[in-house]
Amino acid sequence: MRAFLYILTSLAVIGLAFWAYRENYATQQALSEADKLHENIRAAHARLAVLKAEWAYQNRPERLRDLAEINFERLGLLPLHPDQFGQVDQIAYPPQPLPPILNGIDVSSSAAEEDPL
Repeated sequence: MRAFLYILTSLAVIGLAFWAYRENYATQQALSEADKLHENIRAAHARLAVLKAEWAYQNRPERLRDLAEINFERLGLLPLHPDQFGQVDQIAYPPQPLPPILNGIDVSSSAAEEDPL
């Protein structure tokens, strides 16, 4: 009976060692993938920072003003002034359409029948 217990215990230890070995490698692989993802995120943040800086550089008001002046004949862009803006109550909205008449009554024929004059 003791031999059977020793064999069963040694098989359990070997099984647990194999399980721990597999889990260790799976954990190392997951950590490696996480490191790669963090590296990709850092690279994306760096690219985003460069793009934001480039966007800010390209959208400088003096640069856009110079481009508008250079391309005035082709684009016809003029600077905005406060007097070019209107108020909301100055907007002419189209009139609301009238609802359709669904159950119409012919009043001209009924009025002629009732009036004997």
